Amino acid sequence: MTLTKDALQEIMQGLQKKQKQISSKYFYDERGSKLFEEITLLKEYYPSRAEKEILKSAAKEITKDLLNTEIIELGSGDESKISILLNTIPKQNHGAISYIPVDISPSAIEESTKKIAQRFPKIKTNGLVSDFLENFSLPTSTDNRIYCFFGSTIGNLSPQEALDFMRKMSSKMHDGDTFLLGLDMVKNKSILEKAYNDKENITAEFNKNILLVMNELLKTNFNSNDFCHHAFYNESKQRIEMHLRTKIDLKISSPLFTEELFFAKGESIHTENSRKFNLLDLEEIANYSQLKISKIYTDSQSYFSLVSFSKGS
Repeated sequence: MTLTKDALQEIMQGLQKKQKQISSKYFYDERGSKLFEEITLLKEYYPSRAEKEILKSAAKEITKDLLNTEIIELGSGDESKISILLNTIPKQNHGAISYIPVDISPSAIEESTKKIAQRFPKIKTNGLVSDFLENFSLPTSTDNRIYCFFGSTIGNLSPQEALDFMRKMSSKMHDGDTFLLGLDMVKNKSILEKAYNDKENITAEFNKNILLVMNELLKTNFNSNDFCHHAFYNESKQRIEMHLRTKIDLKISSPLFTEELFFAKGESIHTENSRKFNLLDLEEIANYSQLKISKIYTDSQSYFSLVSFSKGS
């Protein structure tokens, strides 16, 4: 990852708030991406299994008759989901398909493009390193486009940020384009909290890794052992919250800071929200972004949804 002036300002503003925070987009350096892959294999962590179950049952319908199509995946750290879709496209049509993974992490882009190119050599692959939550531009094309945003990553945004993001994506789409959005649905609190507090503490390591990313980017002196992982379901806000809580009083310095940051014992850094959705939320997204819900796919337990939005009449 590289750090721009705007990114430094964003981080500093977050750390100076009363409730300190670091954006979850900084989880995904090379180590963070690998830890998240481990999380997706955990027994407690149902979202990846549920979404893959949906993709396996819906892929043929989604990719039916695809030709002259660009498939754009936002946040492409794990190529296993997009591979399910690509695997259902007849090999004779691969030459008319392009795959464009977009991610803030260069290592994630390098890894996903390498694996897709090896597995589907006739599909044109061109990765784009960009913070897609802010803005990104694609080469001009006359091809139809399928945008894929898996993993319920949109749940990391505030409700208004999610709506604004979808409206912005809608403005990039042309009539006939599709947006596939993965969404984790509201469910029993105990199921949700177990998914973010695994017995092997891999999620805790993933959460703490964001401090190591800060040390790399900002040359700070965070020691992850001075923090403990804390994740819980906030029912009123319909979201899982992840925090890093300090075990002791701390002073954090950096050559980029004008003064040290003080952390009192028990104070936390809010690192991630993972909002859960219901059907009313889906309708609100469609209305606000001026997209049409073409179909809602669900897994056998109705834990997760993959929503197909379409542009145009």
